[in-house]
Amino acid sequence: MIHIEKLDKIFTTVRDERINALSDINLSVSEGEFVTIVGPSGCGKSTLLKILAGLTPATRGNVSVAGQPVAAPRRDIGMVFQNAILFPWRTILDNVLLPAEVQGRPMKAARSRAIDLLKMVGLAGFEGKYPAELSGGMQQRAAITRSLVCDPSILLMDEPFGALDAMTREQMNLDVQRIWRESGKTIILITHSIPEAVFLGDRVVVMSPRPGRISEIIEVTTPRPRGLDVMGEPEFGRQTSHIRKLFYRMGNADDSAISGEGIS
Repeated sequence: MIHIEKLDKIFTTVRDERINALSDINLSVSEGEFVTIVGPSGCGKSTLLKILAGLTPATRGNVSVAGQPVAAPRRDIGMVFQNAILFPWRTILDNVLLPAEVQGRPMKAARSRAIDLLKMVGLAGFEGKYPAELSGGMQQRAAITRSLVCDPSILLMDEPFGALDAMTREQMNLDVQRIWRESGKTIILITHSIPEAVFLGDRVVVMSPRPGRISEIIEVTTPRPRGLDVMGEPEFGRQTSHIRKLFYRMGNADDSAISGEGIS
């Protein structure tokens, strides 16, 4: 589904300084796979997602989706950001329908799909509410629904739970796992939480400090579906500990952006 080969990204500052954000990224993601990415602040995780989404170009290398090069935003890719970014003057249903309006989709079918999706994420009955009337977790569910309304094959999620409290974040992890299982989407999710990465992912991609490289890819062996109780199991602890040790070896043991304690 997704193929990245020898990807580099270099930014040039206003002072004509070159910043190497990503270096020699090679990664393939299968259809229906859930891949999580974890790494220290500034390692290029979000930049990688923006390149995949067609929002920014790579400097070198190849990025393809379903065999086609990614050169611009695609209709088969949805994106969820850390903040829900809902328009306060639009109802939840109207916020969810926005991508369908922008893409000129048939609105009757889009409206029906939006209502079904809101029901799937537990927001049935909130279609006519405004963002300010919903909790943070409910707003993020609406944002996820918005990203799915045009039925993309791929969902890119850039630290979607970073602004939520710990209990809401745990529930959102369960919700996203369920949405992924029910929708069959290919998901790539960035997180600063090691336990979250292991809990959600089929594989965890561990990135190095800038310039961001793939340090290791860990296959998650915990069976699905996963409940929160798996975090107390020895194998889950072994895998989170292994990733944490990778960061120690890379000199990021004290990086506050890498969370190893719970889903936070």
